[in-house]
Amino acid sequence: MKKTLLPLALLASSSAFAADYTDGDTHKNDYKWMQGNLMYAVNELPGESDHDYLELEFGGRAGILDYYGYADVFNLASSESSDKDGEDKIFIKFAPRISLDGLTGKDLSFGPVEEVYFATLFNWSGGSDSVNNSFWGIGSDVMVPWLGKVGLNLYGLYDLNEKEWNGYQISTNWFKPFYFFDNGSFVSYQGYIDYQFGYDDDFSALYNDNGGAMFNGIYWHSDRYSVGYGLKAFKDAYALRDGGFAGKTTGLTHFFAVTYKF
Repeated sequence: MKKTLLPLALLASSSAFAADYTDGDTHKNDYKWMQGNLMYAVNELPGESDHDYLELEFGGRAGILDYYGYADVFNLASSESSDKDGEDKIFIKFAPRISLDGLTGKDLSFGPVEEVYFATLFNWSGGSDSVNNSFWGIGSDVMVPWLGKVGLNLYGLYDLNEKEWNGYQISTNWFKPFYFFDNGSFVSYQGYIDYQFGYDDDFSALYNDNGGAMFNGIYWHSDRYSVGYGLKAFKDAYALRDGGFAGKTTGLTHFFAVTYKF
């Protein structure tokens, strides 16, 4: 395997970078990556929607700032027959984390925990009546057998529309290359879990007090391209009650992706 063919996103996810910044060099682990994903979703919940979208995805490290995000553009041809016709055109997620190790100059690692962060997450989807959420909490990088480095974050949810705190979310994500070809390309298992709990379910016809989703993707990667399939399992997606006003919110969604890495 030629290491030069591995993208920086993989190197950052699979390598056991030291979180010791006591030498004052907070930029020693810096990296960045960006890619464009042409996606198609089948039976996405809630709404049981089939639709295309373009995703610009990025991430990296700059000093004490660890960051990840993406911007989705739906219904690229503005087709009136699309399941996304008449809905928000754009969805944005941005998840910056500030290293407490780097900020304090102390090694805060312990056991399998390599680094500790002040973690935030923002979801925006267009109009003032659409999703506008922020999450605030504590994060970490944890070494897990076989998977390697896994991000693990616990947040409190602040609804920017309602101007109120509403429940909590625990999130984890991983990227595990597990099969390598002679030309340096590889197959990875990558995914995430988002689970919300303690949600206000006074309006029980719409909301449950908990809900979540798990994404499981199998992707082939080269230095410039990737092709993949993802299966996303929802249980009361986004704490919306299955069979309530939001319709079906529990079930499986299929995602197909073709990627170019910038």
